[in-house]
Amino acid sequence: MKSSVKVMLLGLIAWVGTALAEPVQAQSTSTSTSETTGMIESLINFAERHLHIPYRRGGASRKGFDCSGFVRYIFSNWGFSLPHSSAAQADKGKEIEIAEARPGDLIFFKGQNTKSAQVGHVGIITEVTPGYVRFIHSAFKGGIRYDLLQSQYYRNRFLAIRRILTQDDEE
Repeated sequence: MKSSVKVMLLGLIAWVGTALAEPVQAQSTSTSTSETTGMIESLINFAERHLHIPYRRGGASRKGFDCSGFVRYIFSNWGFSLPHSSAAQADKGKEIEIAEARPGDLIFFKGQNTKSAQVGHVGIITEVTPGYVRFIHSAFKGGIRYDLLQSQYYRNRFLAIRRILTQDDEE
């Protein structure tokens, strides 16, 4: 493995590289911010290489993705196993306030019914500035694309942000 990064996911520590992740015993050293940032940048760059792949209901491959299939596929390339359901993914990681959001966090939305509180959609945050939160996701119209939380459609459906990729010292 050319390079590796130690990350913690739901209490499990793993060394993650470009092609493989191996679980290891918990160690007392902590992951540096620069290592985590580098891994998140790599994850987002990988996600961006899938722009314009079409939406496919139940899809989980480069032939087409649904929203949770896309998120699952991207994270699986870094050794993280997520369920193929946006609602089930919303139970993973740690809930984060919008003000604390960062690239790599998952962002969850209601489905078509804005009156429902059920999770129906998920994306990966790619950029956070004081003015907006941008995320990449698989949308029914447009496939893999970027959108902004501040657009009326997504602002009205926003439910939560969850952090899957954490550092040891954030526990």
